[in-house]
Amino acid sequence: MTLFLAEGSPTTVLSDADLRTSLYSTLKQIGPRRKVIAIPPDITRLESRTGQLTCMLHDYYGEALADVMPALGTHFPMTDEQVELMYPGLPKSLIREHRWRDEVVTLGEISASFVRKVSGGLYDEPWTAQMNKLVVHGEHDLIISLGQVVPHEILGMANYTKNIFIGIGGAASINPNHYLAGLCGVEQILGREDTPPRRILNEAQRLFCKDMPFIFAMTVIGFDNGGETVVRGLFIGDDQECFQRACALSRQVNITPVDRPADRLVAYLDPEEFSSFWLGGKAIYRTRMAIADGGELIILAPGVSTFGEDPEIDRLIRKYGYRTNAVTRQQVAENEDYQQTLGAAAQVMLCSPEDRFRITLCPGGLTREEVQNAGLGYGDLSEYMERYSPETLADGWNTLANDEQIYFVRKPALGLWALESRIPK
Repeated sequence: MTLFLAEGSPTTVLSDADLRTSLYSTLKQIGPRRKVIAIPPDITRLESRTGQLTCMLHDYYGEALADVMPALGTHFPMTDEQVELMYPGLPKSLIREHRWRDEVVTLGEISASFVRKVSGGLYDEPWTAQMNKLVVHGEHDLIISLGQVVPHEILGMANYTKNIFIGIGGAASINPNHYLAGLCGVEQILGREDTPPRRILNEAQRLFCKDMPFIFAMTVIGFDNGGETVVRGLFIGDDQECFQRACALSRQVNITPVDRPADRLVAYLDPEEFSSFWLGGKAIYRTRMAIADGGELIILAPGVSTFGEDPEIDRLIRKYGYRTNAVTRQQVAENEDYQQTLGAAAQVMLCSPEDRFRITLCPGGLTREEVQNAGLGYGDLSEYMERYSPETLADGWNTLANDEQIYFVRKPALGLWALESRIPK
């Protein structure tokens, strides 16, 4: 097992030229390849710089880069405009859509006893490892998974085995893994490298991917003094050490201590990245540990027009609503449709404020009735955007003209905000 590259620090700034030099040096170490598939993130990781890395792969390999499969998971397929924005100049003929419901193969099963052990008895079912059939049977001699390591609500830290068993996985992989995270509790997952859902995916890699030519290329993204995103690290390897190194840097770069509980926290969801609340839930996951008991989270979501990206998930969220975890677990126990799509229940559980704080969602494409029927508070977008304009607010604490104090998070997908006492150790 090989760690090819571990480059970065909390003060490092890697330019595109630096990324190209490091990537090409690594590819030379790996040696020539005749048929390569790249598995980068989709538009939801626009800031990851992995879009640029994907284009660099094409520049390096030329026709040997046969396929590019964005790790959609259950997300909407990318539009032509999103493809151009994410992977500028990459031929669209290389893009392969991942269809998570009907284009996967089963690699094997993780036993119920293993799942029970790593989950501390929270879940007692076997877990099925699935992956897109093109990746499994495409006869590639290099499968390069690209992504960003950042605190994550399902696995604890994003990327590595998540990209291959969730990003290009099937329903039997995705739904139970997400539900287990809900059972564990989002605040017990976030920002931790070693979690029950992660252990299951890593065990699947150990058992079922031994003969698959995987390489993982992972970035860590931070902010400069002007609030612009910069690359703090690049890590490339074929085993867990690469991921561990990236996690260590991400924990330094992507976790922001908040000095006191925020009675009102405002999070902004950029419409270029967030068209659904399935994605926009990051505004809740990543800020909840900074919000005061009895406080309010206001989510400015001009691009959000649906709850789930998958029609069935969207239907279930509308049907059952955002309830407490105890209520959702009961709904799952009593309703077969919820049992068949546990990912929907998982998202509800991860988003639940558990009656500790209030959520006011200000969407651009959902009505007051739709939002309130789903169990969330509603805010008029134009009214709230005028009151809390992202163009004038600074990241962090702001004192407004009326002496109102708010905490503002401009890019919730790029980190974790928490009181010092709640930062995961």
